[in-house]
Amino acid sequence: MNLCLGTTQFGMNYGIAGQKKPSVECAINCLDYATQNDILTIDTATAYGTAEEVVGAFLAKKTIPREKLFICTKLRPNILDEVQEKELENTIRDNLEKSLLTLHTDYVDAYLLHSARYAHRPEILSALYKMQEKGLARKVGVSVYEPEEAEACFLDGRMGLVQLPYSIFDHRMKEKGILDSQKKHGCEIHARSAFIQGLITLSEEQVPSFLEKAKPIIRSINKICKDTGLSRVDLAMAYVKRESAVSHLVFGIDSLEQLKEDIQAFHNPVPEHLLQEMEQKFQGLDANLVMPSLWKK
Repeated sequence: MNLCLGTTQFGMNYGIAGQKKPSVECAINCLDYATQNDILTIDTATAYGTAEEVVGAFLAKKTIPREKLFICTKLRPNILDEVQEKELENTIRDNLEKSLLTLHTDYVDAYLLHSARYAHRPEILSALYKMQEKGLARKVGVSVYEPEEAEACFLDGRMGLVQLPYSIFDHRMKEKGILDSQKKHGCEIHARSAFIQGLITLSEEQVPSFLEKAKPIIRSINKICKDTGLSRVDLAMAYVKRESAVSHLVFGIDSLEQLKEDIQAFHNPVPEHLLQEMEQKFQGLDANLVMPSLWKK
């Protein structure tokens, strides 16, 4: 498995742990350090504030050959709601070309629908695949939230990449057989939300009131860390890393120091028996706790 640097925090304040958007200079330094340390996959989106601009400024420096990088961006959510069928291809192409201009590149390695709400519409998928045929995107795919959405993407047979939530607290994709299904269909999987927007890094006292029910979970994982000497980031990354169906773990940072710590955590060994114990302990958690999109702040 490889790491994929997510750039949400480079373009906007993000998460519940008080993360602030770093300066452009800091973000570019992080991208430099990441790519110098074999993190060659970068995830961004038009919906991530100024993130595409930051990635574009990095790419414009040409400190690393473009062909060594894998750049993934996404079509803005809801942008096709009022678009007539005959204008779908033009609208998608116009938006992708704007992203390419911002990113200072002639193509992206993956272009995703930012949610699965359009993925059931053949006319939209057909227009999306045209971007691949024209060479503007090497792969196309979808960022999903639910197991049923991921399965539908696999069954389509043409999807090159599906990005999905998977974490030490959120096992839905495994419990519903989605990860096993990937092995049959061969679609590339990138797993996001390993830190659940920073929830896993909070102390019990820092957990916001709207996630009061998450405190026992945080208390439990804190005890594991105290007993083993491992950090919560060690555990979060190791849980995802053990899954062979996942090719990339998408993670976000807001400082160079955090990036260095996360890279080290990714390589820290965690005993398999401990991961199995945690899988049992955190099985079947309420989706309202583990899915940030359902949080009622």
